Amino acid sequence: MRMHWEDLPTATRDAVAARTGPIYAAATVDKGLNSEIAATLDTPAGRIFVKGLRCDHPRVWTQQREAAINPYVAPLAPRLLWAINDGEWDLLGFEHLDGRPADYHPGTDDLPLVAEAIITLSGVRAPADVELKEIEQRLADYVDHPDDAALLRGDTVLHTDWTPDNVLIVDNVARVVDWAWPTRGAAWIDAACWVVWLISAGHAPADAELWAAKTPAWSTAPVRALSVFATAQQRLWAGIAADAPDLAWKQALADAAQRWVAYRQH
Repeated sequence: MRMHWEDLPTATRDAVAARTGPIYAAATVDKGLNSEIAATLDTPAGRIFVKGLRCDHPRVWTQQREAAINPYVAPLAPRLLWAINDGEWDLLGFEHLDGRPADYHPGTDDLPLVAEAIITLSGVRAPADVELKEIEQRLADYVDHPDDAALLRGDTVLHTDWTPDNVLIVDNVARVVDWAWPTRGAAWIDAACWVVWLISAGHAPADAELWAAKTPAWSTAPVRALSVFATAQQRLWAGIAADAPDLAWKQALADAAQRWVAYRQH
């Protein structure tokens, strides 16, 4: 359940105020699934976005990972302003982005902007000093053979979660938020992740791949690697949808991934 700013301990809120100055107002953000607390704070220096987890939360490590990768993916990502761990809560404060979720439907003006963001990210090499998940490890349960997983290997920083809520259009530029799961892998994989979301938004699989192909890294993907990845996405989303049959958006993505696999097998 998403908590409100006022639900945090007084000492934790005071620690934030020591960084920001007086907090005039706080508004809970309802988007996103990774944080227990997500809020926009009005401060003397302007608005700040804060997100966090309890220190004993099993995914609290994602906080440190997001902070560590931020210098490498900003300004595509919002800039990290500060990090606080008071022993009870782990919080990150970011520049606030006044934007809207990207529209992935066919024909929208947002599609070239998202493609440009993916192009920018595909040029970011995974830093040696930040521990990242490996894409071949994350998808190991969804491929048939370790040699297939090896086709996904690479040294590029990947976001992998291209839900429109993670892509904000700000001043006609696509900015990418929620870096809880930065991953190391082949440069074409973020474009491939986008394909499933595009199909779910109404694109035919062939047209979705044409949008992915606007990113130069797409041309570096071996045909077999794309098919392996599409199958892995189909299996991944099928499992996610099965675990939450009442959530239509998850079923829609499972259906989209299935359509992509069928297209590639045709």
